[in-house]
Amino acid sequence: MPWTSEHLTWLHDTGEVIAISTGENVPVFEFAYNVANEETMSHWARHFRNHYCADDAIEILKPERMTKADYLLKIKFPHKTERPGPSIRAGDFAEILVADYLAFLHDYYVPRTRYDRKIICNESSKGSDVLGFKQKNKKPSSKDELIIYEVKARLSENNARNTLQTAIDDSSKDEARLAESLNGAKQRLYDQKDFAGMGIVSRFQQNVDHPYKTKFGAAAVLTDSSCCVETLAEASTQEHSSRTQLEMIVIRGPVLMSLVHSLYERAANEA
Repeated sequence: MPWTSEHLTWLHDTGEVIAISTGENVPVFEFAYNVANEETMSHWARHFRNHYCADDAIEILKPERMTKADYLLKIKFPHKTERPGPSIRAGDFAEILVADYLAFLHDYYVPRTRYDRKIICNESSKGSDVLGFKQKNKKPSSKDELIIYEVKARLSENNARNTLQTAIDDSSKDEARLAESLNGAKQRLYDQKDFAGMGIVSRFQQNVDHPYKTKFGAAAVLTDSSCCVETLAEASTQEHSSRTQLEMIVIRGPVLMSLVHSLYERAANEA
């Protein structure tokens, strides 16, 4: 399998929290990556690339005279400089990082279906950003859990805005579009012939007959120079439709946009 969690050894809970205006404490994580670690970066690039196109499909899908790298950079990946490509890159990177956080550090099943069927590379995928599932047994249980995360990124330098508030506000919309998000994930799992994954998603389409716990999440992924604690502390959950079931996280790291571009380049060149 292409999936790896090695890069998450660089994700550290700082022990710091941001007390926002409505009283909640939001934990702050640091992503202290090391691009000099060639092995981990290479494994991470493969992991990242396979979200967009399975390695065993690239040769089949690419035009005959096009290299694998050009196919990925020109057709599959968001563009490095052509707008809105850079912002799409930042958003996809942040979503995949939060998906890894939920899958590998909190034991959720997270379908990897959000990017490989995009027709236009410089557009965001529709629907909820990250879906995570926990199923106690094969039979439905009220202890089963669905988490829906809204992820916002601000990876440009010196651009402090309340990205956490934007994530909270957009999270309020996730309950209304849940049925569509579940259906979309299930359809793409069918395309991948992942019938076990389809079965898990199917269980969470049965909330009326077999209730389960629903949680929400709001994540802000920020480059250090754009992470202003005072600005983030102004965030409020007052208007969130399920504020008592909302968890939040801030992830910060140094010069993240440079990391994003280098990761995409490596993912293409090592295909």
